Amino acid sequence: MADTVILLASGDLRLSANQTCWEAQKQAEEKVMAAVRNLGYQIERGHAYDEEKKHGFLDSQKKGMEVFRQIPPTAPVIIVEAVWQYTHHVLPGLTTHQGPILTVANWSGQWPGLVGMLNLNGSLTKAGVPYSTLWSLEFDDEFFLSNLEKWLKGEKIVHETKHARPLGAFKLPADAEALGTRLAKDLYKNKAIMGIFDEGCMGMYNAIIPDELLHRTGIFKERLSQSALWAEMLATPDDEAKAVKAWLDAKGMKFVTGENPETDLTEDQILMQCKMYVAALRIADDFGCATIGIQYQQGLKDLSPASDLVEGLLNNVDRPPVTARGNGRVLYEGKALPHFNEVDECAGLDALCTNRVWTELGYDPENTLHDVRWGEEYNGEYVWVLLISGAAPPQHFIGGYAGASSERQGAMYFRLGGGSLKGISKPGEIVWSRVYVDAGIMRADVGRAKVVELPQEETERRWSLTTPQWPIMHAVTYGVSRDQFMAKHKANHIQVAYAPSAADANKALAAKAAMFREMGIEVNVCGTEHGLE
Repeated sequence: MADTVILLASGDLRLSANQTCWEAQKQAEEKVMAAVRNLGYQIERGHAYDEEKKHGFLDSQKKGMEVFRQIPPTAPVIIVEAVWQYTHHVLPGLTTHQGPILTVANWSGQWPGLVGMLNLNGSLTKAGVPYSTLWSLEFDDEFFLSNLEKWLKGEKIVHETKHARPLGAFKLPADAEALGTRLAKDLYKNKAIMGIFDEGCMGMYNAIIPDELLHRTGIFKERLSQSALWAEMLATPDDEAKAVKAWLDAKGMKFVTGENPETDLTEDQILMQCKMYVAALRIADDFGCATIGIQYQQGLKDLSPASDLVEGLLNNVDRPPVTARGNGRVLYEGKALPHFNEVDECAGLDALCTNRVWTELGYDPENTLHDVRWGEEYNGEYVWVLLISGAAPPQHFIGGYAGASSERQGAMYFRLGGGSLKGISKPGEIVWSRVYVDAGIMRADVGRAKVVELPQEETERRWSLTTPQWPIMHAVTYGVSRDQFMAKHKANHIQVAYAPSAADANKALAAKAAMFREMGIEVNVCGTEHGLE
């Protein structure tokens, strides 16, 4: 590789996040550049540190395009991520870049680069852009250095992914196959509406399903506006918000409050979140939505406390009742209204299908996406840390609502506050999955895992290394190693749902896979313990 390697860093759109996270990014970049130079190659940053902004990130699509205009079109490019990043800051340039592309993340849950890199990888996959990818704790291990050297010599890095096999390699149980097929045909015939409160959150190109692909499944988008949600919130009476809060208090949920709105969760913030909950249900009912996604991170963040408490409540069957305007009809009574965090439409499709399969089987239908945040070994098992800012339902937590708390979201991302819906996921058997778009084809990876309960001290340690205000799930994937998962997963998010037992989880996985297949989605079954032959 004769050309100088160009290093780029995609960051957040929010100045406070870029400033806070810059030091961790700088440290990761220095280690990657040292590794490249030690292997005998030249490397330089493609954009300078900004003395006025106090960070060195590409912080807008505009800035990213300006930088790519100055990069030699065939130069090797490394995108280093130690933070959550907005993919559209670099995606336009990468789609037309002619040189080799390498995405790299630090193995840390802190900000986190792993989530940012997986989002970028999923977006590149959807766009049909070839790339290689690596991850490392200190960027000095054999796995990282040997693969980096291959890439520097002009080779594409190919990871081992034999854990993922096409669904056609397996025979599905007849009853599960019949169930999944019937549900898919019913969805196609009767159709369903996916409510999108402003599309394209945080540049997540990978989270947008093209309409022509989605329509083949029987799902159609209702493109809604967050301004309409805000208007409905303002029209919601205070007493309705207080009734939602009183219901949660009666369930034993804890709100960690204070007096300073700049740093604390306040009563006013909570009541605005309760108004958003009421407003979301009413708008969803007005438009006949079977699932909805709120963007929040753009637009609403400058008007309202966070949407996360709302998202988790919507995903729970047992939740505060809300009535239609005027007639007293309880909206979505006895049901969850599946919500997909950050308007991730792939997660929304998955959530809707999961809800229908699990409901038909008589299982608790609550499901959620999580960030693939980080992980470490514990007592000989690799235990993933799955977290999400919103969407996790209390039914997933140890103790349910009584085991849940709401803590103020960090000011770095959530200036106007608002609380999370925090809890520790209960031990049990789960099905995990991810729907994604791969160069014009809808695909899905499905697998099995168990949720384990770790000692409180270890849970607190993991929270302290990630985001302690968010709900946490300790997951062990069956037959899928850390590196296999990272190599194959095409998104920052993973969908999870509990089943009563391992056998029940296997049946649900088979039915869900059959439903996906009938919907025209190409399915991979990942790992082991799924019960398929």
